[in-house]
Amino acid sequence: MDDDPRALFDRALLDTIALHERATLSPQPVLDAAAAIIDAFRRGGKLLIFGNGGSASDAQHVAAEFVWRFQRERAAMAALALTTDTSVLTSIGNDYAFDRVFARQIEALGRKGDVAFAISTSGVSPNVVAALDAARALGLQTIALTGGDGGAVGRLAAIHVNVPSDATARVQEVHRTLLHVMCDIVERSVAG
Repeated sequence: MDDDPRALFDRALLDTIALHERATLSPQPVLDAAAAIIDAFRRGGKLLIFGNGGSASDAQHVAAEFVWRFQRERAAMAALALTTDTSVLTSIGNDYAFDRVFARQIEALGRKGDVAFAISTSGVSPNVVAALDAARALGLQTIALTGGDGGAVGRLAAIHVNVPSDATARVQEVHRTLLHVMCDIVERSVAG
């Protein structure tokens, strides 16, 4: 039965395991993303990370891992989730357009040498696309972590990490794992 709790439990875990296994088939984009973040931190740059809904939560989680720590004691790393300032988000969304809530912050905070890191399970979020456009115009390194086929978000980023599934929950589960892998690589490299 489709609504049998045990069957739902088994299917969710099996689907997540299978998607994690697919993600391991091409690790290079994850390694490239970590290398770009390492380069930015070593040069005094910062990580600007953003997304909507669950991806906003992931952006905040990753920023916290870098500013505070992931697994080891070390100096703080400059990371900022563009999803956290409600006054900025609501003023831009109300007075201009929600499509600009991240792009405007990139314009205000982004500098050459920084990394703009977009997270989008759909790959088509207009405000994420606009932010990547703004980041590219300013000469920021761009990374996208997407689901599905990556959509416009994946095509705009210099480094595209894709989890090829349309199941939002499963994509988010693999995103979290890949983000933790990146945090670990960066922290070990930068903290020494």
